[in-house]
Amino acid sequence: MQNTGIVRRQTAERRRDTLERLATERDVWVSTAHPDHGPHQVPLWFLWDGRAVWMCTSATSVTARNVREEPRVRLALPDTFDVVLLQGEAEAFLDQDVPGEAAEAFAAKFGWDPRAEEGSFLYVRVVPKTVRAWHGEPELRGRVIMRDGTWLE
Repeated sequence: MQNTGIVRRQTAERRRDTLERLATERDVWVSTAHPDHGPHQVPLWFLWDGRAVWMCTSATSVTARNVREEPRVRLALPDTFDVVLLQGEAEAFLDQDVPGEAAEAFAAKFGWDPRAEEGSFLYVRVVPKTVRAWHGEPELRGRVIMRDGTWLE
């Protein structure tokens, strides 16, 4: 096996890097499933509020339908080398019921306020229960950096 030159990060460094990416990145892959219709995956814009991921989608989308039926979701930042996977349960808010602070922060980040659009939108909040992060094969061991909603040391 060829040495890739990757220096294995400790848990604290992986956590710091993950939090930085959550605060600065724009897109996340959202994986949902429906008991009758199966899995579904879509990229959405997201906002990290320091504790949870907030996303927004049409209230009639497949993602909206799925999280209403089965709230367990997986999220993935779009980089196959610098992997960050989050797992948790989705909480859904219709655009007229979303907490104002979350909606305002979402609108400020993207310059788009779904509450001002025609049609109904659903805000989806996911508090991670599990987070995995790794750079390549040398970091597969120790990739879990959050378990049961608690960051590991």
